[in-house]
Amino acid sequence: MNFFRHRRLVVLGPPALVLLITAAGCSSADDDARAAVPSPGARVAGLCQKLDKALPSEVDGQDRRDPEPASRLTAGWGNPAIILRCGIDRPTKMNDPNADGVEVDGVGWLLEKQDDGSFRFTTTLRKAYVEVTIPKGRTGDGMAPLVDLAPAMKKAIPEGIAD
Repeated sequence: MNFFRHRRLVVLGPPALVLLITAAGCSSADDDARAAVPSPGARVAGLCQKLDKALPSEVDGQDRRDPEPASRLTAGWGNPAIILRCGIDRPTKMNDPNADGVEVDGVGWLLEKQDDGSFRFTTTLRKAYVEVTIPKGRTGDGMAPLVDLAPAMKKAIPEGIAD
């Protein structure tokens, strides 16, 4: 995989501001995000807990709103939620030498467009795999969420190859 190949993220969907205004009228029961909690080994779990402490309170202009079930291995921002999961298994797509990769502020990411229009990014060349999913309704700002997350990633998850 070429981790340093740069590709432009295709901007899809309506602007995030319009979605935020629309979402403001929804009840809190409608906007509870859910995320599967990874189950990494102790070493990676420790790195993920360090990441949780370093994560920003705001990403892409949205406040932190962690998904259910509550875990130090997951985080979320906004509605629809940008979801972070730390300690995931290595994605099989990383075995594809033609997979798309981007580097954002010194952090390498595997880029995968999902069938539902969302984008999933997974860190590369770090001691733990961290996945960030940007839902279809939030892709209008491109990779801005990854810019906001880069300092925490660099601080908490050392460079290297995850086990």
